[in-house]
Amino acid sequence: MSRQVAARDYSPVAVEARYPPPTAWVHPDASRSWVARMGPIVWSHKRSLFAAWAATLTAALLGLAMPWYVRRGINAIATHSMHGAMVVVVVLATIAAGRFAAGFVYRNWMLRSAYSIEYDLRSILYEHFMRLSFAFYDRVQSGQLISRANSDIRSVEMFLAFAPTVAIQLVTFFIALVVMLHVSLLLTLITLLPLPGVWWFGMKMRRQMFPVSWIVQARMADVATIVDENVTGVRIVKSFAAELQQISELARNARRLQWAAVKQVDIRAVYSPLLQNLPMLGQVGVLAYGGFLVLHGRLDIGAVLLFSYYLVWLVAPFRVLGFLLVLHERARASAERIYEIIDTKPDVTDRLGAYDFIPTDGVVEFRDVRFGYGTDRVILDRFSLRLDAGETVALVGRNGTGKSTAARLLMRFYDVDDGAVAIDGQDVRNVTQESLRAHIGLVADDAFLFSDTIHNNIAYARPNASRDDVIAAATAAEAHEFIVGLPDGYDTIIGERGYDLSGGQRQRVSLARLLLKDPAILILDEATSSIDVQTEADIHDALVRVMEGRTTLIIAHRLSTINLADRIALLERGRIVATGTHEDLLRTDPRYAATLAQMEEEEAEVAARPDDRDAPSAIAPDDVAPIDAGVMD
Repeated sequence: MSRQVAARDYSPVAVEARYPPPTAWVHPDASRSWVARMGPIVWSHKRSLFAAWAATLTAALLGLAMPWYVRRGINAIATHSMHGAMVVVVVLATIAAGRFAAGFVYRNWMLRSAYSIEYDLRSILYEHFMRLSFAFYDRVQSGQLISRANSDIRSVEMFLAFAPTVAIQLVTFFIALVVMLHVSLLLTLITLLPLPGVWWFGMKMRRQMFPVSWIVQARMADVATIVDENVTGVRIVKSFAAELQQISELARNARRLQWAAVKQVDIRAVYSPLLQNLPMLGQVGVLAYGGFLVLHGRLDIGAVLLFSYYLVWLVAPFRVLGFLLVLHERARASAERIYEIIDTKPDVTDRLGAYDFIPTDGVVEFRDVRFGYGTDRVILDRFSLRLDAGETVALVGRNGTGKSTAARLLMRFYDVDDGAVAIDGQDVRNVTQESLRAHIGLVADDAFLFSDTIHNNIAYARPNASRDDVIAAATAAEAHEFIVGLPDGYDTIIGERGYDLSGGQRQRVSLARLLLKDPAILILDEATSSIDVQTEADIHDALVRVMEGRTTLIIAHRLSTINLADRIALLERGRIVATGTHEDLLRTDPRYAATLAQMEEEEAEVAARPDDRDAPSAIAPDDVAPIDAGVMD
């Protein structure tokens, strides 16, 4: 495959979206309440929500009408008026049919709205995940993010969708109250006596539920993190026979979650019965005082039955008050956890006026670069290096000297603290990130593959690539032969991270993916460290083919990979201390020979360890520990 950089304009990797974007965004003002910040999303679904709420209100009003007609029917029966009783029967049947229709509309549109809100929240959160910089992922556990994108969003969606229904029940509460006052003022006051106590206990429950709800959500995320790490790192766990250790760790965190969940249940167990049963004292008052009025001829028996029915409507909002408060506090805690992510600003952003980058020659320059992961440790200090067009340079140094950091700065995964990184004289901070990375190809040691077909993995950089283009890339990467031997060839679905392929096969597929991308600049970051020496020799020709005509930066420990370079740069204490060919440096600079000897010792140590070459690499940079290993909670 040939590369013609000048003849090809920049085109983004992404294809046209097949799914609609979120209809609205979370309000950016962090000083607003959590519900107000969700307002734009809820309002964007106003039509379906209004339809659901209107249906709910209709059903409620029809329900309020039923006791009134029941009263008339009972009084008609008491006076032996069959005609009046039959009219009431017809009216009640009509009301029942109307409530059925309204209930159908309510449930249909309410659930549609709920799932639409959930879709928007997931899209918003995932889109923000993609905007966040590498520094964010260096310090945050993946399980914490998964928890926010799943259980937290579900908690918020449930409250936003169903809480207005309770508000409508409050409308019916006041309508029922007006009717009851019209019938008997004193009997109504007796009915309302327990309700202030219901409100007081409800507020007390609310204050206790919020901190516990936050703890429950946070500890659910802790459990999700452990499960995620043990599933993705199962080879490491088994190679060290650490199954019981990990089970114990999961059990410890599960017990912490159990304590918080039980504490939440304890609070509900105390207050929910009070909230549900205190209003029933009003029923006692209705039967006692209402019966007295009937016996003395001051009230008809139908009115007592009407009060009994309407008491249910008065109690209904308070019966669900406990559930609503639990739902609210859980949603509030979840929303705050979601906002914690959304309010995090990317460390690396496109500058105002940034333009799409189109390389001309592919000259790469690091100009007096200074960089560190945080303020505790400087990794690169006055680091200067130039790669001429089409030149291959190997960056050699001991572990922790900043080799991989230089590669990440070139792709602008991080921004330099001082100095500049430039390609063809253009500072990488002045161009859009998407266009910059579209012209740089990275071959890492883990050769990450998606759980998808071989074809789709190779075509990842060009989703609309034809099968012929994919085959041509695979052939150039010397992957075609083993692919056609798979059960379904290029349509074979590989397992998570491609672990059902060998290390060499995964690396060949990743090289084919890179060739299809056709970048102007190439980075080989420990590209063969995860495979054995024999496999490395097998794909050597593929590596040479990938590097042909491209400016290439090689970061490697193995001499066989270093020998692919035209020139070698020795990195010590964050700066380049010597450059030259392998033979020249061996002859003139003892530091180079000492570095090679140490790298050989490290390679031998790795070879002596349990076989963890297929295990996924850590999120944090390999040449510095994470700044903050703790979770966001």
